[in-house]
Amino acid sequence: MKLPFALASRFVAAETLEKTLPVVAELNQDGLHVTLDLLGEYVKERSVAIDATKAYVDLLDRISKAGLNCSISIKLSMVGQKIDMSFCLDNVRQVMEAAKRHDIFVRYDMEGSDITQSTLDIFEEMYPDYPDHCGVVLQAYLHRTADDIARMCELNARVRLCKGAYGEPASLAYQDMDVIRAKFVGYMQQLLTGARYPGIATHDDKLIEATKTFAREEGIPASDFEFQMLYGLRPETQKDLVAEGYNMRVYVPYGTEWLPYYSRRLRERKENVWFILSTLFKR
Repeated sequence: MKLPFALASRFVAAETLEKTLPVVAELNQDGLHVTLDLLGEYVKERSVAIDATKAYVDLLDRISKAGLNCSISIKLSMVGQKIDMSFCLDNVRQVMEAAKRHDIFVRYDMEGSDITQSTLDIFEEMYPDYPDHCGVVLQAYLHRTADDIARMCELNARVRLCKGAYGEPASLAYQDMDVIRAKFVGYMQQLLTGARYPGIATHDDKLIEATKTFAREEGIPASDFEFQMLYGLRPETQKDLVAEGYNMRVYVPYGTEWLPYYSRRLRERKENVWFILSTLFKR
């Protein structure tokens, strides 16, 4: 069903790259780093995965040409992860070659638990060849994340740490938010002391303050990590963090696939609905 883009415009920059790039430039002017996220996921057809690969390469070319302070986030399920691993690796390598050529960082987004391991496998395949240009996302609510954090610290990899937004069963993920927060804090501390330039992705004031406090107590410079938030949520807080001397990155989604992207997350996890509603009224 085709719905008007106005329904998503608070959280999605635009449906086209041409209209998105000025949004990035404006955020850069406010001192904010940006990561662009082309919406889409779980591609099942090779032709669509090839088109997505070309779109990512074009995105890197356009960012470089525009001279923007901007990285990109890619969903491996868009470039063949659910089709064939060899096919997917070939597509990812095309993206990484373009990223290296333009010196732009690429984050491998984390999706549902059915592809967590293959996402990390792909990352470890690419990391030796592109150590300065790729990183991964880990979700604090998954039981397995303790081991994954340890491995990423061993590699000195760049990790984006978030709570987790997908609906996962109790056998795989913690369900209690206090427990998830406690896990997040522990993982944040490990990353700040044992890995390279982590991204602390949260809109939660408790976790933001815990990160500031730990960094201050451990003498970790603000330049050694960054906070990350989503476009359209808490924009004043984002600017405040920059004013306080912290690096702040805004994840900016764009594209036509905004309806399935958001509707699936809202259906899967009731906490996502509450998160959106509560965050709308925070500065």
